[in-house]
Amino acid sequence: MIRPFAIALAALLLHSTQAAEQPNILFLFADDMTYEAVRALGNEEIETPNLDRLVAQGTSFTHAYNQGGWHGAVCVASRTMLNTGRFLWHARDREAHLKEETAGRQFWSQVLHDGGYDTYMSGKWHVKGIDPVDIFDHVRHVRGGMPRDNYGTTKVGYNRPLEGQPDTWKPWDTAQGGFWAGGKHWSEVLGDDGVDFLGQAATSDKPFFMYLAFNAPHDPRQSPKAFVDRYPLEGISVPDDFIPRHPHDKAMGCGPGLRDEDLAPFPRTPHAVKVHRQEYYAIITHMDAQIGRILDALERTGQAKNTRIIFTADHGLAAGHHGLLGKQNMYDHSVRVPLILAGPGIAAGKQIDAPVYLQDVMPTTLEWAGVEGPEPVAFKSLNPLLQGERATSYEAIYGAYMMRQRMVTQGDFKLLYYPETNTTLLFHLKTDPLEMNNLSDQGQYAAQKKTLWTALRNLQGTMGDPLELPELP
Repeated sequence: MIRPFAIALAALLLHSTQAAEQPNILFLFADDMTYEAVRALGNEEIETPNLDRLVAQGTSFTHAYNQGGWHGAVCVASRTMLNTGRFLWHARDREAHLKEETAGRQFWSQVLHDGGYDTYMSGKWHVKGIDPVDIFDHVRHVRGGMPRDNYGTTKVGYNRPLEGQPDTWKPWDTAQGGFWAGGKHWSEVLGDDGVDFLGQAATSDKPFFMYLAFNAPHDPRQSPKAFVDRYPLEGISVPDDFIPRHPHDKAMGCGPGLRDEDLAPFPRTPHAVKVHRQEYYAIITHMDAQIGRILDALERTGQAKNTRIIFTADHGLAAGHHGLLGKQNMYDHSVRVPLILAGPGIAAGKQIDAPVYLQDVMPTTLEWAGVEGPEPVAFKSLNPLLQGERATSYEAIYGAYMMRQRMVTQGDFKLLYYPETNTTLLFHLKTDPLEMNNLSDQGQYAAQKKTLWTALRNLQGTMGDPLELPELP
């Protein structure tokens, strides 16, 4: 007869062995952060010393994509895909049934909990109908899609700045609410929560999964004045692909009336773009300081040696490229994000340019934990790329925004399609990384255009895309 004590001891020994083998997982998530916004990855205008520190310590994926969104809040689609492992349109189709997913313990945090992890969450959530309290062990602050600022009522923060008129909006004005609601900037609150969580986790014998999601640098792009002052306007560049207005903005669904685009005046001006980029850089640098506090706490509590860190964002942002401000487009500045992994077993100072999706981090962490993912997890683990076992994960990258836009990137070429006007754009990314020279109507690129169109059609089936494509325009 096996005594209960022996069973309990065996279970304890098994758990201890499992905990020793399973790494802690620290997931740091930004909102609206383009891949261009990390100094160590090529942008010398911005200051990101703590993200630079992660770049030096770990491996960066330089071509990490989000697949897009089914409405203007692209972050909802991104986060639903991330937490369920489903591709874009399958995630949309299951959105009304996510409670069933949690009942079946299929969410990312639940799978890790069932695999032996303590799970922690604070910050932005924005997954429809799901309360993080129901799927995480420890929850602190649950934030909505964006800080509800007073400028949403007064419109002070929209259609600005106007040439020759005083700009009454100030990022450091706490009276405007937004990130300042509650008395302390939300990025600082999340920094506090991360530090506190790490102290709490240090007292447990279980590994942790920590999901810390900043609302920054989503608008309203507010930060203390000292951070804005680091970026004088004369030091801010206007992007080389700046234009006063995108010729297809209405067909794309990105014209006047889209909230993100209404933040700046139409037509765009170099001055307005500089101001918005100044505030964008400032809130990123402020967020970076909070990330530094979290990383320091990880070291201080002695947990860094067994913790793997992931930093990424839910999608990018135009911030003045192509006459656009928002993320509701398929240009690289809006679909590509920074993706940095660091920690034991991950090569330091390495960059991988294989195209991946940011949601690939979900199955990656499940492999680290040694647990099986829920069915179906459509995204692919990054581990074979990290370990040099293969050179690529996806033959082509898919993107979509509502029924308004489609995108496919394969090799050096990228194709955009706007169904409303039956318009195609074709770019050679190697020679034209800013996507400024449309090759779609040039006969010498007809073969590439047809190849990408075929790839897009094939990906539609994989993604569950409801849009019926016509013959190649």
